[in-house]
Amino acid sequence: MSAQGTWPAGGPPLPLASYAASVGEPRGRRVPEPPALPRSEFQRDRDRIVHSGAFRRLEYKTQVFVNHEGDLFRTRLTHTIEVAQIARSIARRLALDEDLVEAIALAHDLGHTPFGHAGQDALNECMSPYGGFEHNLQSLRVVDELEHRYASFDGLNLCFDTREGILKHCTREFAQALGEVGERFLVGSQPSLEAQVANLADEIAYNNHDVDDGLRSGLITLGQLEEVDLFRDHAAAVRVSYPGIPERRMIHETVRRMIDELVGDLLAETGQRIAQLRPGTVADVRTGPPLAAFSEAMRPRLAQLRHFLHANLYRHYRVVRMTAKSTRVISELFGAFIGDDRLLPDEHRRRAEKLGARAVSDYIAGMTDRYAIREHRRLFDFDAT
Repeated sequence: MSAQGTWPAGGPPLPLASYAASVGEPRGRRVPEPPALPRSEFQRDRDRIVHSGAFRRLEYKTQVFVNHEGDLFRTRLTHTIEVAQIARSIARRLALDEDLVEAIALAHDLGHTPFGHAGQDALNECMSPYGGFEHNLQSLRVVDELEHRYASFDGLNLCFDTREGILKHCTREFAQALGEVGERFLVGSQPSLEAQVANLADEIAYNNHDVDDGLRSGLITLGQLEEVDLFRDHAAAVRVSYPGIPERRMIHETVRRMIDELVGDLLAETGQRIAQLRPGTVADVRTGPPLAAFSEAMRPRLAQLRHFLHANLYRHYRVVRMTAKSTRVISELFGAFIGDDRLLPDEHRRRAEKLGARAVSDYIAGMTDRYAIREHRRLFDFDAT
């Protein structure tokens, strides 16, 4: 059943809840800086992320479809913007810090490889003898070390709360090496509610826009999607309300209503959990159970959609073919660079002399799809320059 109409009325932001991250004593930056006035500290974080080179490169990184496959498919950048929009809307309704949730959402994929999850899996396989690769940890690495824009420090020197929100999951081994920002994975505590919201906004965004892109590509069909309750229910309602509506418009309206139901359900369930726990401070959020969640009734509907996308879109033979090509590009680039670091551009060669395979991984992870393809041609095609 649709959750439309369950959102609180629109309008200006509510006064921040007592458990919003910025109401307590926000943990600072690794390198102390003067206040960001007139901006808040989290506004400063957001602005630094948007102005970073890693953020701009997301425009040419794969979501599902490689950049050159079509102009209208989502890229990693448009996905990130959609996540930020959904997350900020939820944060406003829950009286959380919108700037923090937006900063986390905008930064969550900064460390993603070219070629989407295929690129991540390939790079993780290449790096398995050297500690592995995980894009979530790489996003933190980008904002902590790899961006070189400021004279006083490496990285973006973001607030602890933003860095914590970027790090959605982590092994104990890595958590121990990360210090304070990895501590919650060792003691079993929760991140801020803003971080929890950003994480679920990511899930809402990619599940729904992958439906849209899958239909646009022709790899999945409306007939197949009739098997998915969440899609079928809303598509039927749209057809009743708008007889004869053009197919493309019907798809847009259906996906919009799917997002609305998921957001409404998340708001209702999270509101109930907050009412039960009654957190007074952000510390209460951190020491309690997860607060941001979908309802028990919604979880199987969402699981059915995820299963459908995995079975029919992500494993479609055309996607698998592109995955195979992407894996080959990443693996052969890594093999060439790890075998002879003289093949690396000077800056990255100097880093490889100090950091070894991790510097090679940083270089490849930072590539866009088209740059990775171009580098591969330069290395393996005699006619390329």
